[in-house]
Amino acid sequence: MALRAGVAGGVLSTIAVAGSANAATAAEPVTETIEMPTLTAALTSKVALSAEATQQAADAYQYRAEQQSAAEKAVKDAEKAHKAAEKKAEAAAEKKAEERAAAERAARSAGRTDLSGVQTAAASSSSGSSASAPSQDVPAPASGSVASVVGFLQAQVGDAYVMGGTGPNSWDCSGLVQAAFKQVGVDLPRTSQEQSTAGTQVGTSNLQVGDILYWGGQGSAYHTGVYIGDGKYLDAANPSKGVVIQDLSGYPADGAVRVL
Repeated sequence: MALRAGVAGGVLSTIAVAGSANAATAAEPVTETIEMPTLTAALTSKVALSAEATQQAADAYQYRAEQQSAAEKAVKDAEKAHKAAEKKAEAAAEKKAEERAAAERAARSAGRTDLSGVQTAAASSSSGSSASAPSQDVPAPASGSVASVVGFLQAQVGDAYVMGGTGPNSWDCSGLVQAAFKQVGVDLPRTSQEQSTAGTQVGTSNLQVGDILYWGGQGSAYHTGVYIGDGKYLDAANPSKGVVIQDLSGYPADGAVRVL
């Protein structure tokens, strides 16, 4: 009985120890379960950071999209403004061209009115001018050459003034004078200075139609024109006026030469 009791006691002790060990082993999952909130907080933090990064990326994308949209709008606005400016410039140019054409028509109309009187004076002056022997090897003109010179000049009224211009639609002062006299076979020098010494010097108080007027000194003139009678002269004046008929009283010449 004692032996059995001892054996039974040992068995029970063994069972108790085993139970304790199993109980200890079974308690371990409880310890891990307690630590779960810590792991969950870290994971939550990572998720929050990831969400923030995603939002920042979305904001950056939206910002770039807005910038691109603004840039495209600016380009379109600039194109519209450029087209509007071009249309405005074209309209201004057309208006200026119309104004110039109207001025040319008016000047040519006035020139034709004056030409009838000029041609009458030219016919009488051409016979008297033949008695004046031209100097510096200027060839003698044919009959009626004064009227031809004046007629050519009248036809150029309204043309543009361009420095160095020799026609057919733009002239400087000496280029126009040279071209006019070339119509009747008179070869004049090209510059104002040289033209002021061509032919016979005449006083400005004794002018005849066809006389070459000059401003400045003889041999150092800076401008030339042609006297067309009635106290008027025709010249390629300047870039703002072009080829015009002007009153000699408003801009008296310093001298004149006669080649016809």
